[in-house]
Amino acid sequence: METQTQTIKKKAVKTTERMTGAEAVIRCLLAEGVDLIYGYPGGAIMPVYDELYKYQDQLHHVLTRHEQGATHAAQGYARTSGKVGVAIATSGPGATNLVTGIADAQIDSTPMVCITGQVGSHLLGSDAFQETDIIGISTPVTKWNHQVTKAEDIPTVLAKAFYIARSGRPGPVLIDITKDAQFGALDFRYSKCKGVRSYKPVPDTDPKSLAAAAELINKAKKPMIVFGQGVILGEAEQELKNFIEKSGIPSAWTILGLSALPTAHPLNVGMVGMHGNYGPNKLTNECDLLLAIGMRFDDRVTGNLETYAKQAKVVHFEIDPAEVDKNVKADVAVMGNVKDTLTQLSPLIQPNSHESWLKEFKDYDVVEYDKVIKDELFPPKEGLSMGEVLRGINEETKGDAVIVSDVGQHQMIACRYAEFTQSKSNVTSGGLGTMGFALPAAIGAKMGAPDREVVAIIGDGGYQMTIQELGTIFQTGVPVKIVVLNNDFLGMVRQWQQLFFDKRYASTEMVNPDFIKIAEGYHIKSTKVTEREQLKGAIAEMIASDKPYFLEVCVEKENNVFPMIPTGASVSDIRLE
Repeated sequence: METQTQTIKKKAVKTTERMTGAEAVIRCLLAEGVDLIYGYPGGAIMPVYDELYKYQDQLHHVLTRHEQGATHAAQGYARTSGKVGVAIATSGPGATNLVTGIADAQIDSTPMVCITGQVGSHLLGSDAFQETDIIGISTPVTKWNHQVTKAEDIPTVLAKAFYIARSGRPGPVLIDITKDAQFGALDFRYSKCKGVRSYKPVPDTDPKSLAAAAELINKAKKPMIVFGQGVILGEAEQELKNFIEKSGIPSAWTILGLSALPTAHPLNVGMVGMHGNYGPNKLTNECDLLLAIGMRFDDRVTGNLETYAKQAKVVHFEIDPAEVDKNVKADVAVMGNVKDTLTQLSPLIQPNSHESWLKEFKDYDVVEYDKVIKDELFPPKEGLSMGEVLRGINEETKGDAVIVSDVGQHQMIACRYAEFTQSKSNVTSGGLGTMGFALPAAIGAKMGAPDREVVAIIGDGGYQMTIQELGTIFQTGVPVKIVVLNNDFLGMVRQWQQLFFDKRYASTEMVNPDFIKIAEGYHIKSTKVTEREQLKGAIAEMIASDKPYFLEVCVEKENNVFPMIPTGASVSDIRLE
């Protein structure tokens, strides 16, 4: 008869399996629910790729044309799917090419796990071929990083990596694995990480802070909300909507907060920041209570901190203690995931409407429409505007599309004029402002939300920074729609040169290639629009296509994006022209 000890031993045998470190990497990814990764092979990561070959039916690998493209694609995937994006690369230049995307993910709080190969552990520090200290390089731009030199450490380290990347305020994690650790053997057993000593991803919420916030809200005559991406990351869209509708508080958004609340919602008063809407910027310095929900008061939102909302009480809803009082002093800090804190706060507030206060926002909207928006969406002259392109896309997609924008004037136009009916619809590089982001990010965004239309809005400058990812689109067939707004300039820099440097257009005029021929070289359907009468039909054809599509629209060379807050100025100094 079998003894209890023999039974326990049998169970232990069944829970472990002998394999290489490289295979363990793949098995860890599968255990975390990963089914899609982006990457580029090379010598130091080749053992992992060899094992990946055996698991192709379970783990789909997308071969990007550059490692930076892999990170941006992983970001786009994470932003639309809500899952952790995964990118993989070799050592040396492969690893360093990931750094821009990692830094972008760090400042925009995007959950991502990057895995890099490394030279053998006996060669570390010897300046071996394709050796770089990627741990030292990436430390400032990762939420956590770690180098693995022993095969048996791989399961524990990767479990910790995924836990850290997705928990609390999300962010990128980099795991560097030496080649001998990939070849080495281990008894594989995987347990998901449920906690890390000294790391508390979600701080406790103090009931006193909720009571203090409710008291301020109930007394306020001119309250205003500014919400950010923390609402989307916390999956708190419905809680925000319920809170706003009960309190009647006018609500503005940061660029990364866009789409958390439908753009047509009656209490959605627009975008704050350098190229935001006139009303919410002006009235920031007139409100008596400012509720900051899941946003970090970055400089593009606040302008001159010495003059920012000094008349207002500030309540900051935040998951990351490091952000509280960093830029703007909070009178009340409500710590925790906003999904939980808004749920707890809503019963404590009194129903309200603030109709006269909301009218002040609407009055500013009329001024902005007459001075800026009307001519941007319905230009009175022959040349095409960027705004009318967005208007045409809105008409075709009915606000249901994911808009992925690059960085520059077109990004500000996209954020100002795109219409959204659902969350996770605006994918852009916010804090780092990475040109070249949109094309690879759109690939990932479409793979993360395959049932949604994904439209990339890109300038002619940023497009050429990652144009090689057209090869990824060609190889995968992913049906992204690419719109290049071509003004033959680095438009945002040119605007600043016009306004603040006496039109000295130093190194901003572009001599561009034939974008249509390039797209056709990748067998991507292409159309070029130069006249207004061509635009509506071209957009309709693009959206109707079930294949990748490239649309180049030649827009006015010297159109500027307004409103605009000059650098270092107060939000009250926002200019309409």
